[in-house]
Amino acid sequence: MFPTYDVIVVGAGHAGCEAAVAAANMGSKVLLATMNMQTIAQMSCNPAMGGVAKGQIVREVDALGGYSGIITDHTMIQFRMLNRSKGPAMWSPRAQSDRMQFAQKWRSMLEAHPHIDFWQEMVKGIIVKDGLVKGVKTGIGLEIPGKSVILTNGTFLNGIIHIGEKQFGGGRAGERAATGITEQLLELGFESGRMKTGTPPRVDGRSLDWDKMEMQPGDEHPSKFSFTDTPPLMEQHPCHITYTNPEVHELLKTGFDRSPMFNGRIRGIGPRYCPSIEDKIDRFAERDRHQLFVEPEGRDTCEIYVNGFSSSLPEDVQFKALRKIPGFEEVKMFRPGYAIEYDFFPPTQLSVSLETKLVKNLFFAGQINGTTGYEEAASQGLVAGLNAHLAIHDEEPFVLKRSDAYIGVLIDDLVNKGTQEPYRMFTSRAEYRILLRQDNADLRLTPKIEAISMQGMEERYQRTARKSEQLREIIRLCEYTSIAPDDINGFLSSMNSAPLKQKVKLNSILIRPHITLSDVCEALPQIKKLLEPFEAETLQLAETNMKYAGYIGKEEEMVAKMNRLEAVKLHDGFDYHSLQSLSAEAREKLAQIKPRTIGQASRISGVSPSDVSVLLVHVGR
Repeated sequence: MFPTYDVIVVGAGHAGCEAAVAAANMGSKVLLATMNMQTIAQMSCNPAMGGVAKGQIVREVDALGGYSGIITDHTMIQFRMLNRSKGPAMWSPRAQSDRMQFAQKWRSMLEAHPHIDFWQEMVKGIIVKDGLVKGVKTGIGLEIPGKSVILTNGTFLNGIIHIGEKQFGGGRAGERAATGITEQLLELGFESGRMKTGTPPRVDGRSLDWDKMEMQPGDEHPSKFSFTDTPPLMEQHPCHITYTNPEVHELLKTGFDRSPMFNGRIRGIGPRYCPSIEDKIDRFAERDRHQLFVEPEGRDTCEIYVNGFSSSLPEDVQFKALRKIPGFEEVKMFRPGYAIEYDFFPPTQLSVSLETKLVKNLFFAGQINGTTGYEEAASQGLVAGLNAHLAIHDEEPFVLKRSDAYIGVLIDDLVNKGTQEPYRMFTSRAEYRILLRQDNADLRLTPKIEAISMQGMEERYQRTARKSEQLREIIRLCEYTSIAPDDINGFLSSMNSAPLKQKVKLNSILIRPHITLSDVCEALPQIKKLLEPFEAETLQLAETNMKYAGYIGKEEEMVAKMNRLEAVKLHDGFDYHSLQSLSAEAREKLAQIKPRTIGQASRISGVSPSDVSVLLVHVGR
């Protein structure tokens, strides 16, 4: 009934979809297995993509040939570049999406791929022979043969939904939990844990008083995520902001005795940086209000997502508290918020390729690894998809270093440090933020995907090469073009910047604070004409590179030093327990994680600088 697939992907969330596309674009024959074809790429929580650090990840996924950025551009209803008031390293794109269009666009793009097949049924287990994965078993007893398997089960593994004192099995509202996989993996020797996440109530936008809330429009000139020719956003829909108040908090507290979070029914650890509303008012009792973002679910629906009001309190308590929020006095609720507990597998059981250490050609991606967020899941799915294809062809894995991408930071953190709570990416987690900006993701990463010969990327490769050439030419022009005092001093005076006393090169003016290339072009027609042939995005990138050249140079020096440690390889069979000079903790952690390089070993929790020195001596360095 089934052919032998190169790659079987279990789960069609954000990780599963990107995994399927990545493997298929590498040339693998892929089966995407899901319990429900109607919920492919479902935005289970908020209808948005991107944000601080997450926006950088989406652009990186796009630069590596993923589809998340393309689909977001086609379906977004609002775009904002966050942190514009800060330096370019902090600029983070975020888009409000049309939830239904997002899922539909994903499904149509997947169905259009000739290398992707689908199967709608629960996968209850994997087939393993002699430590090698051979396929999957389904709920009705079918065995589907595969050379590699990627598990992207999200919150479905033994999922339990909590609403007040009610609890029932489920992986998402209205969908059943997945069973069987956890139990089998435990038998194979894997360790598992429990995590918790939650979602807020959905409400009827027709019942809200929008005049009582603060409008939050999109950018005047919206940008996009994909580096390809996706359509521009023509019509934006606003979000709104409102706040809780002491009366809301008091009403919520009346349900604490029935809260699964406070009475011990929920054992899983929830996300630190996205707590429930009851957790907020308990942990931050001194605050008399919390901000809420009122976000539309799409262009053609009245359904509203109440961002910031995630809750597992009884539905009657949620409803009464909502009605005390400004603008929500007459609110109608579509469904209450809920918490969900699910199984995850500590990611220290994976190699940096996301392949499991216990079973060859078995990969994990997404929330099964303890992460939270669409973007984190999508990026893991893409890397797992690439590496599943490479593994079955006995090729070297595709690995991104911390200096290459936020995706590299994410995976390095997971496999070396593990996580005890849902892991979320922040810019502060990256050491090389100035190098890992959202504007240069294509220049950083598209050449890397070209090196492993992903199919259908020729236009991207050419586009990236042209952009790189244009960037060099713009910087060269700015370094050689002289500006006379008489031409620019009037403009400098208007900007409260010191006047010139002699001719200087254009790049020396651009490094001044608050002086932008677009301002100079408006002030000096000859400069505007000189730079007319170049695209606006490339001009902005060139300006950033010139303005922050000193900082960029320092980070590149740091990367070079770290890469010297990354170049020193450690083999899997290294006997760390025989090195008595290592600390006991280092021996234990190194034997468990089996780092590929000295650099990776240095980032493992519990491995000290003196332990690294011992390793360097032992390998002859």
